[in-house]
Amino acid sequence: MSFLITVLVIVIVWGGWLLFNRYRLNQVATLIDENQFTQLKRRAQIIDLREKRDFDAGHILGARSVPYSTLKQLYGDIRSDLPVILYDQGQTLSSRAASFLHKKGYPTIYVLKSGYRNWNGKTKKRDA
Repeated sequence: MSFLITVLVIVIVWGGWLLFNRYRLNQVATLIDENQFTQLKRRAQIIDLREKRDFDAGHILGARSVPYSTLKQLYGDIRSDLPVILYDQGQTLSSRAASFLHKKGYPTIYVLKSGYRNWNGKTKKRDA
């Protein structure tokens, strides 16, 4: 019985943590799907937060590589007067980057809900 209670507590805490992170993300950015991305992409900067080798292996057409590991040094290269669309493999790094950019004064931030992992649109691969 105590094992079931322990598992239940873990599941509740984990669920609460997920809800809290979603709430925090919604305070600083708007989650968008591929259709919304298509409508916004011409007026926004598309930032790929994955590492350079992943970017070179394939990225969303029109995206610029700013790896999350270098964001704190390179965020000044991202214009704050234009909307920013962030994506990574899923959504974890994008959420963290959105929070960071919001603190730095970026007013309009979008996060691709499905990430690159589930992207079905046009992509580009760097020639080897």
